[in-house]
Amino acid sequence: MSYQVLARKWRPHTFEDLVGQEHVVQALVNGLDQDRVHHAFLLTGTRGVGKTTIARILAKCLNCEQGVSSTPCGECGSCIDVDEGRFVDMLEIDAASKTKVDDTRELLETVQYTPSRGRYKVYIIDEVHMLSGHSFNALLKTLEEPPPHVKFILATTDPQKLPITILSRCLRFSLTRLLPDQISSHLDKILQTESIDAEASAVMRIARAADGSMRDGLSLLDQAIAFGGGSLKDSDVASMLGSIDHVHIAAIIDALSSADAGGLMKIVNDLVSQSRNLESVLDELAEAMHRISLIHAAPAFRDPERADWDALVERAQLISPEDAQLYYQIAINGRRDLGLAPDPRTGLEMTLLRMLAFRPAEPGTGSAPAPVAKSAAAQDTGQPADEPEASAQATNRGLSSGRSEAVKAARAAFDQLHNAGDDGSPATPAAELPLEPDTASEQAGDKAAQDWASLQASLDLSGVTREFARNLQLEKRDEKRWRFLVPDALEQLGSQSVIRSLQSALSTHLGHEVTLDLHTEARPLESVAAVTERAELSRMSEAERAIDDDTTVKEIKEKFGAKIVPDSIQPLQ
Repeated sequence: MSYQVLARKWRPHTFEDLVGQEHVVQALVNGLDQDRVHHAFLLTGTRGVGKTTIARILAKCLNCEQGVSSTPCGECGSCIDVDEGRFVDMLEIDAASKTKVDDTRELLETVQYTPSRGRYKVYIIDEVHMLSGHSFNALLKTLEEPPPHVKFILATTDPQKLPITILSRCLRFSLTRLLPDQISSHLDKILQTESIDAEASAVMRIARAADGSMRDGLSLLDQAIAFGGGSLKDSDVASMLGSIDHVHIAAIIDALSSADAGGLMKIVNDLVSQSRNLESVLDELAEAMHRISLIHAAPAFRDPERADWDALVERAQLISPEDAQLYYQIAINGRRDLGLAPDPRTGLEMTLLRMLAFRPAEPGTGSAPAPVAKSAAAQDTGQPADEPEASAQATNRGLSSGRSEAVKAARAAFDQLHNAGDDGSPATPAAELPLEPDTASEQAGDKAAQDWASLQASLDLSGVTREFARNLQLEKRDEKRWRFLVPDALEQLGSQSVIRSLQSALSTHLGHEVTLDLHTEARPLESVAAVTERAELSRMSEAERAIDDDTTVKEIKEKFGAKIVPDSIQPLQ
């Protein structure tokens, strides 16, 4: 007897045998048991999720010699013929090869005839979206009002291509992609029945490679059994699929944590020499970063299905929560753009290098600080970043001077237009009125807050660590212990990596080790960010008041009906 592939041998014959799709099964079972069966069904979903299988089970339920029910006997002649695909009143049509309108008309000519053997004539049209427009028009009237002895079951992987007139006449069921756990569980049952030795990791690897399709999973299982000589080993399956081993992902994570670009390129070179699937590297890396984020967020959680969980727990200590999120985002974006790269290797290498390029610099690691860590004032004036106050003052003077000149020019132009004589001669400019708000007085905090405001600006901080430091209030300090208050709304910013970075930067600046003592506080704090925000609001209020009270502005409003554009006023620094 010839060998029968697993996908055909293990095709479900009842709704109970079906894996997944509970929402579809429940609706069909209730309809059959209550004798409320629609005349036309539309089954949608990706390949290999059970569309044709459900159609055949439904045909068997309708034509079982024991009566219509959701549990056909499976032993009568009708049930056996349906299972073997030779039931005379079940017509399976492949719309991909029967696209012409003449084919559809020929098919519909048989609809009027009563069943030869069964209770219903069941028409199963697979890939129905491949029919031509004329074929849909020919099918439309029959689909809307078929004879009582006819049932239509349409199946498609692309329902968007169906005319709305067809969709509105069918009872639609959307089949979902199967989860890897659902596929692996079914594969385990098959392997046990077939008495085939298999490693659990090999089965799970096949289930993930199936990408939600049970048929693909069974086909890969057939291939893996042949490749392994009758048994399944994870190493054999990985070699067959060209997938990435845990050791490769661990090596990539180690190289990322140590910013070793040369090591990353060597790993890619090894993968190419082993003919590994480079496109799956970013998938596996993104999945690893997902699990590392789980370890950060829920240290007590453990996935028993993951053989490499312990290895990732160790590497989670090397990757900060922020870096894990960054690497995950870059990996999935790089995977999406891989098809645009000149070749998969180039796309993979550039994605890995992008992870290093955008990784925030950590104080004390020897890495060059990120450009954003340098104050804007220092960049504009060319002064070093450890002189922020002088640098900022110089910049503010330049901004104030430039804006003052612009205001003077605008005022002069208005005066010339407003006071021009009838003969067109230029008029004498009106007296200049001060528009600049007074910014000399600002609310200051206590002595500790002032000290921290000047000190944190000189620390080598960037990104989340810098923002966290700006929201702290220094309560008290001694030589080795600094006590800070943290707003309870921003407590989540203070991760272990952020606190370590702040402590390292402060120790480096002071020249000796210090310990940070952080306490949450619900009341408003005198943090650098809070003081700066109040000062900005005060300057904005004064600037708006100065503009509103300016005589020239009032004249422009009255003479021309002008209005001040909201949010266009900017205070002079």
